[in-house]
Amino acid sequence: MVDLLWPLLGFAIPAILTGQAIRVKRRRSEEQRLKGIRGREKNSDEIFVCERVCTSKRMLKKVGAFSKDPIPDTCVTVCGVSELDACADACARTVCVNQHQVPNWNDICLKRCQSECLKLSSSSIR
Repeated sequence: MVDLLWPLLGFAIPAILTGQAIRVKRRRSEEQRLKGIRGREKNSDEIFVCERVCTSKRMLKKVGAFSKDPIPDTCVTVCGVSELDACADACARTVCVNQHQVPNWNDICLKRCQSECLKLSSSSIR
């Protein structure tokens, strides 16, 4: 009976350690993703993060029919305390400026516009 226990422990311990390492890696990647969404770290010289959003054909294609009567080819630069805040305000001023009668459409418009804004700002930083 004791002879059977040692090989089982030999297989179980590495499997447990591997599973733990995978969980730690997932947790760290999720924390990095959330940190990126909240905005980059600011040093004492940086107070605001500025984002520029335009009602280009690409942006309107990404947002789809959720933007109601956007004014084409207009741009606005907005500064906020984080990238997410700046993108939200810029989207509300350009792409999602006119409110839909269906309330959920306004939220979807802002979410899609913010997502695209954050993608563009993270790709321009790197």
